[in-house]
Amino acid sequence: MWLMKYITNNSISSPNAVKGNVANTQNNNLAVISSGEHKSLKSCLPYGIVSMPPVGERAVVLPLDDGEVSLGVISQSQNLEAGEVMLFSKGGASIVLKNSGKVLINGKEYG
Repeated sequence: MWLMKYITNNSISSPNAVKGNVANTQNNNLAVISSGEHKSLKSCLPYGIVSMPPVGERAVVLPLDDGEVSLGVISQSQNLEAGEVMLFSKGGASIVLKNSGKVLINGKEYG
């Protein structure tokens, strides 16, 4: 019994997430370079949101029992208040949902 407990406690390690740079996004094939190369990654995003990060962004990769998944990119500060949401593209388009109920689309206020 003690041997089984020792083996269980000392042989199973939890997966560790790694961060690296997005290296490839061609043909919806996401690849990230960290201490190794992580290819053909699936993305883990909220339901209804699909995104392909630009090459060079800092991404987080988590190993799973059936492969690896990208948890997304490490975001930069956008001067949002707690509770606000921003969607933006590499080309500069943006939508901000403000706590006041207003919506900013490319900086223009609605509502």
